Amino acid sequence: MSVSEGDKAPAFTMTTDGGDTVSLKDLKGQTVVLYFYPKDDTPGCTKEACGFRDLMPDFSGVDATIIGVSKDSVKRHDKFKAKYELPFTLASDEDGAVCEAYGTWVLKKLYGREYMGIERATFLIDGKGVIRKIWHKVKVAGHVEDVLESAKAL
Repeated sequence: MSVSEGDKAPAFTMTTDGGDTVSLKDLKGQTVVLYFYPKDDTPGCTKEACGFRDLMPDFSGVDATIIGVSKDSVKRHDKFKAKYELPFTLASDEDGAVCEAYGTWVLKKLYGREYMGIERATFLIDGKGVIRKIWHKVKVAGHVEDVLESAKAL
């Protein structure tokens, strides 16, 4: 399944770092930056997470809630969050249902090998739950700044 800009964002409820839960319905009225990444504590994922961390004051200024999503366990998210002092929510999609709903669980190729994995992607969701912008196959350099500029424009 995949979603497009202008679509209603698929509902979700996921367990987060610290053992809490996050649901899209509980974020109504807020801008949500939902970013999917392959794995905690890997080079690209760390760089992306630290980019969101470093621009957190700017995202707070536009009342945006940032949620990082991977299939890592809550325990692994807790370690990753603590190691890099990440001030935003990391959600665990261990069964892959949210990745499937957003179309980020895809066939990937690396060195001639094919496997299923998470495509690095970001979804900007407005306060009414509508997807306003989607970034697929994200290249980390400059990405967080692009998301911030789009969030400011909402």
